[in-house]
Amino acid sequence: MPRAGLTPDRLVAAAADLADEVGFDQVTVSALARRFGVKDASLYSHVRSLQDLRTRVALLAGGEMIDRIAAAVAGRAGKDALAAFAEAYREYALRHPGRYAATQIPVDQDLVADAPAFRRTAEITYGVLRAYGLEEPDLTDAVRLLRSTFHGYCALEAGGGFGAPRDVRRSWDKAIDALHIALTHWPRES
Repeated sequence: MPRAGLTPDRLVAAAADLADEVGFDQVTVSALARRFGVKDASLYSHVRSLQDLRTRVALLAGGEMIDRIAAAVAGRAGKDALAAFAEAYREYALRHPGRYAATQIPVDQDLVADAPAFRRTAEITYGVLRAYGLEEPDLTDAVRLLRSTFHGYCALEAGGGFGAPRDVRRSWDKAIDALHIALTHWPRES
């Protein structure tokens, strides 16, 4: 019988908070059970496994992140949309490091197909890139460029990997300028 007050949504939200506090890799069923003052077994009536819990955190975080990105890009196009997208991405990654780490885990493709947040992410990302006149297969290549640039920059920044005295924000802005130029002059597939 499920313990009163515990629900899957409440557990996932607490696991996401825990991830931000201690790191996504440190989120365990035991750590979450301690947070609620219950035994590990009490949680298994709400989540199937640690992998299930982590996947749910990834889906929650992905939804939160794309909501922020969607709000930022609304009514914008071209470089303005790209810069707003990038800024919302970076802000989420730096403000919610554990949740952000969750968005980077591989998720079963059947779950992704059923997750509205993942569909919305694709729609918004592709929408920003279509303003540059890109079509498949260039769209996929451009998405991979954006994701690797944003993720790499955020990971390096969060880990203190930028040691030069140049302001990190100014470098970020230059990276967005460079991406805009690259997208504007994309080497289109014949």
